[in-house]
Amino acid sequence: MRILIVGGTRFVGRHITEAALAAGHDVTLLHRGQTGADLFPAAKHLHADRNALPDGLFEGVWDATVDVSAYFPRQVHELADALDGSGGRYVYISSVSVYDVPAGPGFGEDSPLRELDDPAVEEITDDTYGPLKAACERVAEERFGTSTLIVRPTYVVGPHDHLSRFTFWVERIARGGEILAPGPRDAAIQVIDARDMADWTIRLLTRPGGVFHAVSPAPPFSFGELLEAMAVEVGPPGTTLTWIDADFLGERGMDAESLPLWAAFDPEAASNAADPAAAFAAGLTPRPLRQTIRETYESALLDPLPPPAERLTPEKETQLLREWHQRTS
Repeated sequence: MRILIVGGTRFVGRHITEAALAAGHDVTLLHRGQTGADLFPAAKHLHADRNALPDGLFEGVWDATVDVSAYFPRQVHELADALDGSGGRYVYISSVSVYDVPAGPGFGEDSPLRELDDPAVEEITDDTYGPLKAACERVAEERFGTSTLIVRPTYVVGPHDHLSRFTFWVERIARGGEILAPGPRDAAIQVIDARDMADWTIRLLTRPGGVFHAVSPAPPFSFGELLEAMAVEVGPPGTTLTWIDADFLGERGMDAESLPLWAAFDPEAASNAADPAAAFAAGLTPRPLRQTIRETYESALLDPLPPPAERLTPEKETQLLREWHQRTS
């Protein structure tokens, strides 16, 4: 199969490219060449900014196009125009952020989607990201037809994650000691290993079109269970989790940037309890969570990435723990 991957050298795209090549497919990558230029010598590389696709860029015909980097409806329209029918079936990597507030845990792919207040907006914020992805989905189905595949993951995790959200917690717990754990402990959470999603996405190309949640495990599953699994897998002896009230942390300036995956003040937190049944029936088989934890840690040791500047520092963590103990003593 000839596969075009739009944005195939960074994290999710990188794993999808690896899966496609491992399965023996003929792969073409469209990327800007700023990251991963030396990756995948077996693939054909097209270097271009998708926001300024040159005429004549796409020469040939593909059986499928996998798009991991469309954030604005305009980008989907422009890609469809440039391919002019030569891209085959279209696979759009979307997000569970597309949903309006779900009715409850275990919601399905038919749950209502968010709408853009301003259809022309091209600024990604907490308020626009989900509606923009939902708008991209609508354009994808309009331009590429009923064979379109839409994959809606929750937090994608695993090796080479430049966002370092899940990795932040794995590395922190691996250092051991007393760990600040932001409440509520029972907040819903789901993740998907990028490698599992990638392998499955490539296998999906032989199936009919549709919309699928790429999430694991099935709800209910909590943030507390996630951190406890990390403590069991990579935490040294003596590792403890100290759960701290969300309001206490919020009053001290903590947010989901400083404490990634924290859902306390996230209006989309309910989207972390999606039903994965359709994806599982279509062949998604996530590896055990503890395996992902271990392999993420091993990858971080081999290829460490600097944490984003806004992440909680050890000094700030010590201060907050001290203040919490003083308040609760």
